[in-house]
Amino acid sequence: MKVTISELYTFMSIVDTGTISQASEHLNITVSAASRALSRLEKKLNTALFRRNTRRLELTLEGEKYLSRVRDILYDLEAAEEMLVQRKGIPSGKLRIDAASPFMLHVIAPLIGKYSHAYPQVEIELVNNDNLIDLLEQRTDVAVRIGELKDSSLNATPLGLSPIRIMASPDYLKQYGTPQSIDDLARHQLLGFSALEKLNDWPVYDASNQLLHIQANITSDSGETLRQLALSGVGIVCLSDFMTRKDLQAGRLVQLFTAITVKVEQPINIVYYRNRELSNRVNSFIAFLKQEVKI
Repeated sequence: MKVTISELYTFMSIVDTGTISQASEHLNITVSAASRALSRLEKKLNTALFRRNTRRLELTLEGEKYLSRVRDILYDLEAAEEMLVQRKGIPSGKLRIDAASPFMLHVIAPLIGKYSHAYPQVEIELVNNDNLIDLLEQRTDVAVRIGELKDSSLNATPLGLSPIRIMASPDYLKQYGTPQSIDDLARHQLLGFSALEKLNDWPVYDASNQLLHIQANITSDSGETLRQLALSGVGIVCLSDFMTRKDLQAGRLVQLFTAITVKVEQPINIVYYRNRELSNRVNSFIAFLKQEVKI
């Protein structure tokens, strides 16, 4: 019996998502259907592709080697389909977009309706990842990265620069007072990032004429979580304009240390792999973001 394309997609989805249940959700099939597809594939190959235990699935050595070829096969298949679609000049097919939760919520999501109306044949999948992912492994077409880029295998299209500011809610300042100097921050509740220490460098100079590195009382790996904490009056935070501009304009947050704030801006880029030809749908989305996003 020959292996089917659907069985290969199921196998790869199980690897990428980590479990059969998550793969079934990603593929929009039942858990039992995904499990049967994997069993059929292993039976046809007469090979165990996974080591099974009660918590997770791990690839066998044979499974790892097979996965590499399967990715190439499915990529070539999609590339062949894309070639035919591009000849028609109409963006279509699935577009998987990845971004950190704050950028997805405050920038991309409000624009998706307009993009979808302009390109109705594109099927959009939005994925939130506050940590960096492997675009190829996660089958992601395009991602938005905030901060300095380190992966040289990626192409990047700049979207702009977003300043960071120190701020707090009026309720917090009413209850605890407004800090008048950098030293005053030691007596306040500070909200910071748990994942990347560099994000805890605030745009004011310390006594050594370096950006102030704060020790936060409460941390999170999500900028959106920190924003919500600040809006709730929990503490003082430093966040980027793209997610707080409306809060500042509406008075829900108040900028602190305006006279001594240093201009620090986070670069924001759209990224995709160098070795992948741009499809019409990726091209259309990049052009759309460049036109619509005002950071």
